[in-house]
Amino acid sequence: MTMELLIASAIAVLTAAGVYLVLRARTFPVVLGLAFLSYAINLFLFAMGRLVINRPPIYDKAAESYTDPLPQALVLTAIVIAFGMTAFVVVLALRTFLETGVDHVDGHGEEEAGS
Repeated sequence: MTMELLIASAIAVLTAAGVYLVLRARTFPVVLGLAFLSYAINLFLFAMGRLVINRPPIYDKAAESYTDPLPQALVLTAIVIAFGMTAFVVVLALRTFLETGVDHVDGHGEEEAGS
């Protein structure tokens, strides 16, 4: 029971931090927020797989039970996709900063945002 509470709390904290950072006005916190959201999704997928300890991942007639390898494959695939997405967003944010000179998401500086 305590492990489920710990996993659920970790997912909730990562999701809350990710949403908070995605809603910021600067590009670097948005990138970090997207990374936190992808970590929360990976943890959620991994926890939903009902991981079993000391069980083979491949079905064998000699084994009385086995663990499902699909959640592990999904998480590995999601990690690779999230890494590629993060690299793309970082390059896009850097290019936007170099083009506009400001790192706000909407492209306006702090002095223009107030007016």
